[in-house]
Amino acid sequence: METRPHIKRLLVVDPSEAFSIMLGKILGANYAIGHVPTIGQGISRLGLGDIDLVLLTWEWPGPSASTTEEREELLKAAAELSVPIPVVALTGDARRETAMEIIKQGAYDFFVQPLDVLELKLVIDHAFRMVSLGRDLVEARGLASITHLGGLIGNSKTMQRVYDLVSKVAGVATTVLLRGESGTGKEVIARSIHRLSPRSAKAFMAFSPSALPETLLEDELFGHEKGAFTGAVQSRRGRFEEAQGGTVFMDEIGDLSLPMQSKLLRVLQERCFERLGSSTPVQADIRLICATNRDLEKMVQEGTFRQDLYFRISVFRIDLPALRDRRDDIPLLAEYFCRHFADLHKKDVHGLTPGFVSALVRHDWPGNVRELQNVIERSLILSDGPQLAVQDLPPEFKTLVVSAPLPSGSFHDALRHFKREMIMGALRVTSGNRLKAARELQISRSYLHRLLKQLDIPDEEAVAEQALWGVKT
Repeated sequence: METRPHIKRLLVVDPSEAFSIMLGKILGANYAIGHVPTIGQGISRLGLGDIDLVLLTWEWPGPSASTTEEREELLKAAAELSVPIPVVALTGDARRETAMEIIKQGAYDFFVQPLDVLELKLVIDHAFRMVSLGRDLVEARGLASITHLGGLIGNSKTMQRVYDLVSKVAGVATTVLLRGESGTGKEVIARSIHRLSPRSAKAFMAFSPSALPETLLEDELFGHEKGAFTGAVQSRRGRFEEAQGGTVFMDEIGDLSLPMQSKLLRVLQERCFERLGSSTPVQADIRLICATNRDLEKMVQEGTFRQDLYFRISVFRIDLPALRDRRDDIPLLAEYFCRHFADLHKKDVHGLTPGFVSALVRHDWPGNVRELQNVIERSLILSDGPQLAVQDLPPEFKTLVVSAPLPSGSFHDALRHFKREMIMGALRVTSGNRLKAARELQISRSYLHRLLKQLDIPDEEAVAEQALWGVKT
């Protein structure tokens, strides 16, 4: 059955209403455009909870021109809501300093006028999905799931530490080394650093040395001149040259051979390189972010990785936690991927059953977030219901649904244990909300209330706390 599209509610803060009227005509019927002429009115409107995104004209002429303090107050008010509302700044100033100041003050994004309407629409749609998911998760679990760091997801203490490090290093020009297992999101973090950096308007180039044979890697990095080797019929720029002014993300840096390590070290030391077949130096105005899942310190001791290069690339290190070490983020990630793939594959799936979540939380996730993403997509494709359920999971997950071994003893003891675990699972998923838990279990609220007393199940606050921190009973 075709579902009615959600209306995306935008608030334009601009002294003139003309821009709002024009924007409404351009965006179409699925966008509701509101307008206020002052920042003070915009702050008041935020408290009503009826908008999904703010478009703020960053500067305007005349006596009613906004001040830095007023803009900061609006951004702070939007960020401090239970589900933060993204603020997109519209500016006529294309200088890098202005862009840096806008992002530094906390804007979600910015556009230099005249606007690229298609790009603006993409940003609005992404922000709407972010806010919509955040509201759903706040209602279901009392948690806001998405930060303003480029879509990073997670509320665990370990991830909050990562977000803090990303925020601190983004604005400086130093090299960064990201360490973590495969699938922990190293490229996502690298893109977030780039997006928050002064280089965000320039290119972000990502590649892995392990994906290329040694003979092609130097050409890929530095490019070549015409006639440099057989088949070089024209000059070609390499990754470093393509990324001038931007960021190069080199995944699996530990796979570089020693000769290539020496060449990379020279680029970092001298800030220049030569194309193959040329002796003319090319300036390397790049920021390098490296990633590895290997023990580089051990490789240095073994002589397979240059110590001087290691010191160069590891000025600022960020260790990314494995998914099994932040299990309380799994429901948030699963909800996010469920929504994403439901939109992508046009399926009317809008939630996860308690048993499904229980199985996800108990899995060890050797493939980390990438594995979780694949499992959610596969489950959604297989699902025939409105929620992802245990039967949609791969076979190896279904053994993880039961939360503890059945007790020894009588049939009635085992039945009591099973009822208790099933009810506790529903209460954890709904953060102790008895009405929602009863719906999940397909029983009446009054019957659930009687079972809670019979089975000696904790009150709502205790269950909600367990849901928040992933505590097992």
